[in-house]
Amino acid sequence: MKTKISLLLIAILCSISVFAQNDFDKYFEKKSLRVDFALSGNLKFQAAAIQQLREEPTWGGPVKNLIDKFNYGGYYINVYDKTSNKLIYSRGFNTLFEEWRSTEQAKTETQSWTNSASIPYPKAPVYVEITARDKADMQFHPLLKQEVDPKSIFIDRGKLKENKVYQIQNNGDSSEKVDLVFIAEGYTAAEQEKFVADAKRFTEALFATPPFTTRRNDFNVWAVELVSEESGTDISGKGIFKNTALNSGYYTFGVDRYLTTQDMKPIRDAVWNVPCDAVFLLINTDMYGGGGMYNFYACGTADNARTPDVFTHEFGHSFAGLADEYFSSEVAYQDFYNLKYEPWEPNITTLVDFDSKWKDLLPANTPVPTPLDAAHKDKAGVFEGGGYISKGIYRPMDHCMMRDYAPFCPACSRAIIRMIDFLTDKEF
Repeated sequence: MKTKISLLLIAILCSISVFAQNDFDKYFEKKSLRVDFALSGNLKFQAAAIQQLREEPTWGGPVKNLIDKFNYGGYYINVYDKTSNKLIYSRGFNTLFEEWRSTEQAKTETQSWTNSASIPYPKAPVYVEITARDKADMQFHPLLKQEVDPKSIFIDRGKLKENKVYQIQNNGDSSEKVDLVFIAEGYTAAEQEKFVADAKRFTEALFATPPFTTRRNDFNVWAVELVSEESGTDISGKGIFKNTALNSGYYTFGVDRYLTTQDMKPIRDAVWNVPCDAVFLLINTDMYGGGGMYNFYACGTADNARTPDVFTHEFGHSFAGLADEYFSSEVAYQDFYNLKYEPWEPNITTLVDFDSKWKDLLPANTPVPTPLDAAHKDKAGVFEGGGYISKGIYRPMDHCMMRDYAPFCPACSRAIIRMIDFLTDKEF
């Protein structure tokens, strides 16, 4: 009897898998439609407008897990079949513009920033929608919804510069693997060998860190040799500016250690012909710093002594949507979290809906909130302080990679595993 039930379960799972694959084959081709768009606004409002559409030759994302059910990020890109109005693809993400809107500068200035997202290439006309999460109610509201005809003459189909690509590890079909792409930033033509060596070193650092240690076979890793005219990166607070391929720099929002680039378009130009699930900008300097935005990109410096930990921390942001768990460091954000609602990040809570977070990971009889005493401090709990705020937000462990470079806590580890499973088309 058990054998018959097991065979039936296998048959059901196989039929679900085939149906999901057939859904991809029905609606999409195995290449990408890149959507470059502008986000503009200030503290009080924002708007979106498509700048360019590009057909690109690879699709490295899932072909079964087409609908993003994580509910992560400040934005979603949704794709609807025009004929049936059925949602056929979705993906959440963050942007640097979202962070800028919570700074002091956004109270008095209006700006426009370039962003980019890729979707599988549709076979027939679709509606592409970009929505934004409103912190007043934590719900997504549409910024734009536009019809796209995949046969349109206004879609750019030209080739871009083919940078030299080095494959660090290849474990199989990109639709069944996480494709992690390192991009060189601030490396001159003479420094590309150093970049590849640095990317290999970072790869080993990642897979030496649990829970990535057990999932190495689920990753393909690439290194894109992007050439800059000068070594290094901008340090605008000290009057230092370098001519680099991705225009990266410290002092993002005036914070000296916050290292980012505002423009997503040249990043996507660099990986136009490479399957890509996760991007890390490897920046050729020894200063401390970095940054990471969920499903957008992360970056860090190559040669600082704390580089391996900074890399893993920032990758936690960009890959798994993990929040910072520290609460006393300098940041430029103001009122970044609405304490009346549950934050979307899987590793912080306001206790508004703690059942949806890591409650099931707590040892029996753990008090909520959890006192930071000898009996609890080294176990999973609900400790006050996180997300840049000392009161009203809680974290899963006293110490974690997302606070002070300790090992990932159980909640963060589970979030990472779930994202790997999603991107490799596993059940999760």
